[in-house]
Amino acid sequence: MAQAPGLQLGSARPAAPRGAAGAAGSHLREGGVRAPASAATIAPSAYDPDGRMNEVPTLTPHVLVLDDDPSVRDLVCDYLRDNELRVTAAQNGSELDAAMARETIDLIVLDLRLPGEDGLQIARRLRETSAMPILMLTGRVEEADRVMGLELGADDYLTKPFSPRELLARVRALLRRARAQATVADAIARVRAYRFGAWELNIGLRKLKAADGRAVELTNGEFSLLAALVSSPQRVLSRDQLLDLSRLHNAEVYDRSIDVQILRLRRKIEADPARPQLIKTERGAGYLFDAVVEVVR
Repeated sequence: MAQAPGLQLGSARPAAPRGAAGAAGSHLREGGVRAPASAATIAPSAYDPDGRMNEVPTLTPHVLVLDDDPSVRDLVCDYLRDNELRVTAAQNGSELDAAMARETIDLIVLDLRLPGEDGLQIARRLRETSAMPILMLTGRVEEADRVMGLELGADDYLTKPFSPRELLARVRALLRRARAQATVADAIARVRAYRFGAWELNIGLRKLKAADGRAVELTNGEFSLLAALVSSPQRVLSRDQLLDLSRLHNAEVYDRSIDVQILRLRRKIEADPARPQLIKTERGAGYLFDAVVEVVR
């Protein structure tokens, strides 16, 4: 089955048989060459003593596609497989749970409109236990639905109908960001505390203390936001960057709440919250933590 020029996933179409969907996925591959649907790729830098390349298997990222529309689900799965990703398909929350119980999933492509437990409920549930990237698919045009999905934990979204090439680009971008976050998380995991000015933020105990030993109560969101700021001092962090870093500390920080929590933090650590010297606002860019920070490992 050859794909008509300009075909977009999620547009109205009859459900295709599995074999036909595979053929369509092959045609969608750039250059018209179908890549093997394999869980391994060849490490190009591995050579034997005679200069011949050894076939060293390396696991590729594993994507779970959750959509109750079989035509969309099959085409998305085949297209991602054709571009060297491992893919598992699911049509509801129960199948998602079963797949995650037996597989290590790196990213979820999640349809917003599902029967029973919908995409918003699933996104909220996933975020309670995991920072795994979620790419939300939605046929809804209302901004409120997209905003709600992002605030409940989705990392990005696509509105149906969408280009398969754009889907792949967004999946790869989220996977790159997740790898970068994992590197940062590994570094943060070795940090015991941050000291700045007259303050010490203990990461293991999740406590903030003043120089006189006085403990300052922080909410979970405030702690995670402060930890994100002190981990990158003298650097302007956008709201998106603060959200990403906050999630490394199991925070429930949403874009709309960042400004409010920054205000609360200033009231707790600034000598004059109206003229902040530690957490400074960079207009149109984000926030900067303006202090010398000592890292205790």
